[in-house]
Amino acid sequence: MITFYTATLGCKINQYETRSIGEAWARGETGSQAVEVDAPGKANIILVNSCAVTANAVADLRQTVRRFNRDNPEAGIIITGCAAQIMSEELAQLPGVVRVISQEDKAQLLDGPEAEVDSDRERPRFAPFSISGYGRSRAVVKVQDGCSHHCTYCIVPLTRGKSVSRPMDEVVEEVSRLLAGGFREFILSGINLRHFGRDLDGKPDFWDLLVRLESTFSPDWAGRVRFRISSVEPGQLGDKAFDVLAASTMVCPQLHLSLQSGDPDILKAMGRGHYDPQNAIDFLERLGGIWSTIGLGADFIAGFPGETDDQFENTMELCRNLPLTYGHIFPYSERPGTRASEMTGSVDVPVRKARAAQLRELVNGKKNHFLESLLGLPHLDVLVPDARGRGVSEYYAACKFTALPDGVEPRSLVRARPVGLERGVVLVKAMDGAS
Repeated sequence: MITFYTATLGCKINQYETRSIGEAWARGETGSQAVEVDAPGKANIILVNSCAVTANAVADLRQTVRRFNRDNPEAGIIITGCAAQIMSEELAQLPGVVRVISQEDKAQLLDGPEAEVDSDRERPRFAPFSISGYGRSRAVVKVQDGCSHHCTYCIVPLTRGKSVSRPMDEVVEEVSRLLAGGFREFILSGINLRHFGRDLDGKPDFWDLLVRLESTFSPDWAGRVRFRISSVEPGQLGDKAFDVLAASTMVCPQLHLSLQSGDPDILKAMGRGHYDPQNAIDFLERLGGIWSTIGLGADFIAGFPGETDDQFENTMELCRNLPLTYGHIFPYSERPGTRASEMTGSVDVPVRKARAAQLRELVNGKKNHFLESLLGLPHLDVLVPDARGRGVSEYYAACKFTALPDGVEPRSLVRARPVGLERGVVLVKAMDGAS
């Protein structure tokens, strides 16, 4: 009997694709059925879905594989994902690795853990990953893959290829399946949502997809189900975005912006000169008239080649002016094969790390202020992910119930009153009648 364990490194899209492969293996529709286990030591096959977006991600991959092999030397390890696309020969030499399946061939793993992979096989336009369940409380729904933009620092176009979009009917069908499975929050995810729809008939954009989901599900589910947007670019935040978000009854009042820098010249060097950081400030101020409370995250890279102290200060100033509630902040990491890795003006690594630390300190201060402000709200709607009473609010703030109401199941949305803070977590008490 085949027993398998899956490990995912990297983004929500990887999480989604791992879950899809795991479901396919457990169903065994194209071969012998396999049994998923909850620990690598119980498995005879371990699937590792890899990330390559930073040097640290690759280092984590190597450490993970070596740990799995050390703890379970009898298991055969299969590596797939983005790192497998660009460094297959190196990964094949890691201990315990029996197969390395490239990102572009990953979908063939849906045929089973022992299926032969044919790199010459014709590939569908959008890889046929889909899920009917999820081991987490919030379901990721993949709506787009790849990227055609080619930012100068980014290796994703090399690992995932050009942008492709999932037909809107398929997105609706999957949300319907997951609703029937008890899920109440859906994270609409893609590698670059700005490119959604460019390859579909009629060329809808991401906001058209939101309108479609809203019109389909809001009559029956508004107030009981919510959609969360994984990440958007400032260039998407125009009048149409405002109108769609303002009219929505199901989208969480939270956004995550792929900003990367607050300096226009650095953005141009990054290949991201198609937006002005000031647009994000203006849009958020406007949106504040609709969403009185907003959860806001952003991505930033510190120490990009050529970044001066003054240019970094422009990023700090942008962060000061945005109502940020959390951030994903990284020192610049050279990725071989990208244009930025060959640029002059390299910033010393200690300077990169110091700048990233400054940004984190600024953003963490804003996060703490935001969490304190939540204590003044009359209630939060908290999705309960586990029996310990931990959850997440509509504003993407971590919450913990002082006591769970009787009969509340994981994945339920519970209305609760914020009563305190504990180590960056909002303590909440379920309101009478909440369920």
